[in-house]
Order: sequence, then structure tokens, then C-alpha cells
Amino acid sequence: MRRTALSRCWTVAAGRAPGQPGPEASEGNEMTEITVRPLAQSDHADWQRLWTAYLTFYETKLPEEVYAVTWKRLFTAGEFGEFEPKGFIATLDGKAVGLTHYLYHRSCWSEKNNCYLQDLFADPDVRGKGVGAALIEAVKQEAGKIGVKNVYWMTHETNTTARKLYDHVARRTGFIEYDLL
Repeated sequence: MRRTALSRCWTVAAGRAPGQPGPEASEGNEMTEITVRPLAQSDHADWQRLWTAYLTFYETKLPEEVYAVTWKRLFTAGEFGEFEPKGFIATLDGKAVGLTHYLYHRSCWSEKNNCYLQDLFADPDVRGKGVGAALIEAVKQEAGKIGVKNVYWMTHETNTTARKLYDHVARRTGFIEYDLL
């Protein structure tokens, strides 16, 4: 993966995971690039479209108030400062095709914070083209800037498409999640 001159913006050739060889551009086979950058206020409509698609994928609906407070938290330091969620958006050929939300939190097992990659979504039309991997890499790079060594996430056991990517870019820990509420 190469980092562009733009601050906090990453690009990767579509169709490959970061660090993997990709197809060469040739006549009739134009190279496209996935661009990943921090969410901006101007991304609201694309963010809402992608966020809604992500929730639909997991058969979940949230009230409009949750959309509003989530969007607000993504852009304010809030009462929790550095621990408020942040986000990236991925574009391919100028169209928003993926998003991720992540947040930092303290750990009793380390002096450094952890980074929880809370949500990751790629439009179904671009799955397998490197969008998810590029978003994960962007979070990893951003967390590394502040010394975070642990970026982690979870997915549903039936999400086999995503799990193929995750098994390629990370390691499974063997821990099982439990919820009380």
C-alpha cells in the first residue's frame, strides 16, 4: 500500500489486499484505485447510505436519533475526548463504497490504548476488490501513529466472506463474545 501526499489518505490498487501484487494496467484493463480517507462533514449522505446498508446486512434498524448522535460523535471530541469514535470512508472511481468506525479505549493489560474497529462495511458490488483490507490498513496505520499496538474487531460467525479477509490480514484470538444487555 502506498500513502499519498494527502495527509491521512491511503490509496491501493483495486483487486488486491495491501502489500499483495496486483494486476497490471493494460489496454482494456484500467487500474482503479481505492482511496481511504477520514470521514468529512460533506460525506454525510454517503455515510448514511453505507451505514444503512451495513445495518440492513445485519438485519438491524436504529432510530434516527442514533444516526444523528453517531454522526455528531464522529466529528467532536465530546466528553470522552480521544475515546470518541472516528471513521474512514473508502472511494473507488469517485464513488463511496466502504466505511469503518473505530475507537480507542484503555486496557488493564497494557499501558497503551487499544483500538476497537467497531464497524466495517464494503458495498456488495465491490467485495473482494480490496476495500475492506484498505479500510483495515487505514485504521491500523492511524492507530500506530499514537503507539497503539492492538487493533481488534469481531464479526458474526456466519459472515464467511468477511472472515476470509480477516483470516488473511489478522489472527483469530479464540475468544468468544458474550453480551449482557
